[in-house]
Amino acid sequence: MMINFRLSGFLCLLIASSFFQCENQQISGDPDNGGLFLPDDFEAVVVVDSIKGKARHITVDENGAVYVKLKYADEQGAIAVLHDSNNDGKADVIKKFGDTGQVGRWSLATGMRIHNGYLYFSSELVVYRYKLNPNSLLPEGEAEVILTDDHEHGKHEHIAKPVSFDNEGNMYVPFGAPSNACQEPKRTPGAPGLDPCPQLEDHAGVWRFDANKTNQTQKDGYKYASGIRSVVAMDWNPTDENLYVVMHGRDDLLRLFPDIYSPWQSAMLPSEEFIRVTEGSDFGWPYCYYDQMLEKKVLAPEYGGDGQAIGRCDQYDDPIMGFPGHWAPNDLVFYRGDQFPDRYKNGAFIAFHGSTNRGPYPQSGYFIGFVPFKDGKPSGEWEVFADGFAGVDPIVDVNDAVYRPMGIAVGPDGSLYLGETEHGKIWRVMYKGDKNNFGKTQLAEMEKRKLLSHIRTPDKVKDNLFNDQALTGQKTYYVYCSTCHQSDGEGASGRFPPLIGTDWVTGDKERLIKIVLEGMEGSIEVNGESYSGVMPQHSFLSDEEIAEVLTYIRTNFGNEATAVTEQEVTKVRGSL
Repeated sequence: MMINFRLSGFLCLLIASSFFQCENQQISGDPDNGGLFLPDDFEAVVVVDSIKGKARHITVDENGAVYVKLKYADEQGAIAVLHDSNNDGKADVIKKFGDTGQVGRWSLATGMRIHNGYLYFSSELVVYRYKLNPNSLLPEGEAEVILTDDHEHGKHEHIAKPVSFDNEGNMYVPFGAPSNACQEPKRTPGAPGLDPCPQLEDHAGVWRFDANKTNQTQKDGYKYASGIRSVVAMDWNPTDENLYVVMHGRDDLLRLFPDIYSPWQSAMLPSEEFIRVTEGSDFGWPYCYYDQMLEKKVLAPEYGGDGQAIGRCDQYDDPIMGFPGHWAPNDLVFYRGDQFPDRYKNGAFIAFHGSTNRGPYPQSGYFIGFVPFKDGKPSGEWEVFADGFAGVDPIVDVNDAVYRPMGIAVGPDGSLYLGETEHGKIWRVMYKGDKNNFGKTQLAEMEKRKLLSHIRTPDKVKDNLFNDQALTGQKTYYVYCSTCHQSDGEGASGRFPPLIGTDWVTGDKERLIKIVLEGMEGSIEVNGESYSGVMPQHSFLSDEEIAEVLTYIRTNFGNEATAVTEQEVTKVRGSL
């Protein structure tokens, strides 16, 4: 039985024999908005300061319960559900659930949505769903397997599985490209790309599936669109009934083609493409990428491009907007609520998780963006909606950022929920002003935030963090290594391992030299944490350069190991 009633300004939903949720329209934001910068007349309250297991994507049910897919499962579960029982805006009930017997397959969530009474969520390889119980915070029964990615994945990249749903019972899931740009061997400087690229047959696109059929694999789906490298941010827009994604652009322009691209170009390019995905569309990966400064698609260097030539790229679909490179768009939500001013209605909120590979320039992104929409297309430029996550500026290394935004969800009252990955902190953003008088005045301060180093287009000279007086080994490190392992050697959680206090660096020199010469793929464990990023081979470096850069990392960052000599590198290279 459900009883709706009003009491002292509360709209309460009482659910017999279970719990009740009261949405208090008078909930106020924290005095400092939880550290966030927002447009005038918006307030934010911290729902939860941190969650054990951290957080990836989030979603909110019709009763206001917040479901959080944890970055790391523990003995209690892989999903957390948060409940505010006393209506102060803060979660005072946290429960966990999920199959903890197989933690690995539940970790590193890449998607979460509520659809037709089910909680859909995914690991990197499997899409699951739970039947939600309207009388309980916890779902009913066991999780069902909806889709399994049954490809060989030991050496694959970009295997995130976000999910979206249309109005006709279909589920959309991307299968990311298993490489950076279809090179063979992978990420080899100057190497051409395979042409035609065989990976396009069953990767680098979006597939459509039956949302209610269990135990599907890719062959049960329909290839809906192609030429899409890597997707984590995806949503169905019910206004124009189209699927939208914000694609991660390719990497390594400088490292792979230093004769074509400058460090500044490699930091800015290629664009993170905001695209409308229609049936049969093709966005040109790996042959092309979008240059947001030139406002056109250009030929990739693996296929003869020089940063300007268009070539075959005129035959592929363009994005509706191009964001600067490496911002890492990791969630996309079209606003369907009624609480915010009308200019936000049906517009797109995008979580930019932030770059790791913009060196020697400051890391960039780390904010929530907004794109206004009208008649199914952007009606203005992108804006900064929420900032302040990183807590520092400039962001020299990814680990400098205190918080990195990841998840976005809309609550039943129209509040916007924002989550981040480093601690599992979640905010609830509410509008408190006059919706009829909202405009440029309220947005003026947020427009100024575009001038900060983690958002603005960097100055080629003034923003270059590289020390021209650095030793040779350090210079090589900054050009070829710091984009992943960071300038301080701390790496990036889950992707690129640290170079500090690990036997991988300070131990066997022959093993270390082989890794540089041959590269490494697949998951490895360093200092108790698992990392899945690809280490490209750097055999193009001379024996002297390899010796100098390995000596640099073995004698810096707190490491106190012996030097590597040019003769040692020559010996190992000769044995391979």
